[in-house]
Amino acid sequence: MVVNIAAYHFAVIDDPPQLAARLREQAETLQLRGTALVAPEGVNLFLAGAAEAIETLLDGLRADPRLAGLAVKYSRSRVQPFARLKVKVKREIIAFRRDGSSPLHGRAPTVTPDTLARWLDQGHDDAGKRVVLLDTRNREEVGYGSFDDALTLPIDNFTQLPEALAPHREALRDATVVSFCTGGIRCEKAALWLRADGMDNLLQLDGGILGYFEQVGGRHYDGGCFVFDERVALDPQLRPLRDAAA
Repeated sequence: MVVNIAAYHFAVIDDPPQLAARLREQAETLQLRGTALVAPEGVNLFLAGAAEAIETLLDGLRADPRLAGLAVKYSRSRVQPFARLKVKVKREIIAFRRDGSSPLHGRAPTVTPDTLARWLDQGHDDAGKRVVLLDTRNREEVGYGSFDDALTLPIDNFTQLPEALAPHREALRDATVVSFCTGGIRCEKAALWLRADGMDNLLQLDGGILGYFEQVGGRHYDGGCFVFDERVALDPQLRPLRDAAA
């Protein structure tokens, strides 16, 4: 069985090329495949391999004080879903192209999967306000599944989100808006920027859809969660849509 991880952490990285080179060497030695992005704002990893190799890599990364808080989501497949290893240095670990969107000094407020599920069960948050789920992913990802009645936007790229959301913001003023994405990384940036832009009723789903699947399962969710590898999507039990050996 192959262990797959989606992991990220925002931190000030003053030596992205050196960190990327070290990460590549470790991953190659451990025979891991996937994609690792390193930027001045942190790291973003999608890797797969043997369980022991994955944990060895994570232990090594967390030994760096800058990456001690690395957040990891696990899933499993019968075959390796990546063809090769790619390690890249980027300007951002997820491109948003808005100043002040990197959560290097604090996160936007979050809601846990359990709390969100309870709010959806009861039809409102703990203050009695209606809850609106905001999908920050692109239209291809949304096509594989999303939360019931979520607000989805006709975007092809994450950078288009602020403009696409603008026409809806007035209608959302009386709601508690919970933004979500695959593993949480896009919402880390979008929620921080949108709150600074005046949308103070916006929260982010901690851990994203994958974290929700881990803790809650598929309650209030229709379909699967698109992932950027040969598995295509994961169902609420974190099983791959495509797994060649299945």
